[in-house]
Amino acid sequence: MSNSVVVRFPRAIAERLEREARRLGVSLEEYVLDLILRDLDPPERAREYIEASKDLLERAREELEKGDVRQAAEKAWGAAALAVKAYAEWEEGRRLTSHGELWEYSRKMMDELGGWVYDAWMAATGMHVCFYEGWCTRRHVEEAVKRIERLVYEVERKVTS
Repeated sequence: MSNSVVVRFPRAIAERLEREARRLGVSLEEYVLDLILRDLDPPERAREYIEASKDLLERAREELEKGDVRQAAEKAWGAAALAVKAYAEWEEGRRLTSHGELWEYSRKMMDELGGWVYDAWMAATGMHVCFYEGWCTRRHVEEAVKRIERLVYEVERKVTS
């Protein structure tokens, strides 16, 4: 079971947060996390991102167990996106704020960590599409989670050493 907690907001505030996250093209969790972490120094922000990434991986597995493939796919995508953000914070103190920046930085990670990052990133991107289109199966998500898990744990080794 994940270490997540439920936070309740008045409906108007929750709807505003959801609208802003959608406008930016990120999940609600990612948007709120960015708001909370914005005043931390980059190494600490990197460590918090990777912890949130690990939690999302666990939640992806939980959603698969419940049979919710789409939610599992979105959690897997979020785990990968936060791992890339963590690496950027750790490596350069750089905050990534868009999908385009995530793609750009994933290329940098391929150069630095190896070609396997491509597989993990493409699996994550497929999960993002799956969430919106619903085309993938449980097996697709299981395979993606394996690749994304490597990305998360390799980045964790870097940012916590």
